[in-house]
Amino acid sequence: MIDSQRLESIVSEAGRIAYDLWPGAGNDLNAWEKKPGDPVCEADLAVDAFLKRELGALLPSAGWLSEETADDPARLDNDLIWLVDPVDGTRDFIRGRTGWAVSVALISGGRPLIGTLCAPARKETWQAVAGQGAYRNGDRLAASTRQEFAGSRVPAHVLPKADADLVTVDQPNSIALRIAMVAADEADLVATVRWGFEWDIAAAGLIAREAGAAVSDAFGKKLDYNKRDPRAFGILASAPGIHAAAVKRIATRVAAAQ
Repeated sequence: MIDSQRLESIVSEAGRIAYDLWPGAGNDLNAWEKKPGDPVCEADLAVDAFLKRELGALLPSAGWLSEETADDPARLDNDLIWLVDPVDGTRDFIRGRTGWAVSVALISGGRPLIGTLCAPARKETWQAVAGQGAYRNGDRLAASTRQEFAGSRVPAHVLPKADADLVTVDQPNSIALRIAMVAADEADLVATVRWGFEWDIAAAGLIAREAGAAVSDAFGKKLDYNKRDPRAFGILASAPGIHAAAVKRIATRVAAAQ
């Protein structure tokens, strides 16, 4: 349907554009807040503009939904849309940390068809096509197969007392990279209990699913994309054997958060 090598080249170039502005590589960076607690920087805008132009040329029939572009309701008339987070993990990016990635997904009929993450600070490229498996740097991924909930690895700095039976592992700021950790069997569980945007989770959710993980919203229900309101309540990506237990564990928090 599309030129996969061209898509890979476009996303790689987007990663290079971001990396060349990243403070962790010794670059000065202009950053500000869109609103209190919501940081943005010049890399977000530069990558967004590049991807909008190049992905639009690659597949002119596709609509567009991105964190850094004003939403155009015309996208709802498209069966195909590009779903983009130019720099997922902006806080880590601004601080010169490596926990950020460029996230690009192609959505078809409300489902992710292609997903890719470019994390140049980590020298990682994650890719998945629906029905064709998931890969990191060309190596096929197999998600966690954990069956016991207690002891599950969770990307977090600290855990609440209610989750003292779980184990913390490294937590990148990028939610996409945290979800990808489940795909790579570097974590067993990632869960959020809040409203989030489709562009944060589409590409990584496909990567995790194609690696064999269970992926849902915080209620355990399937995720839909290209909705009029482009949000989902929570994300839950886990080893399939602990998914039901994870839904049960967070149920009271989900109820309290709504």
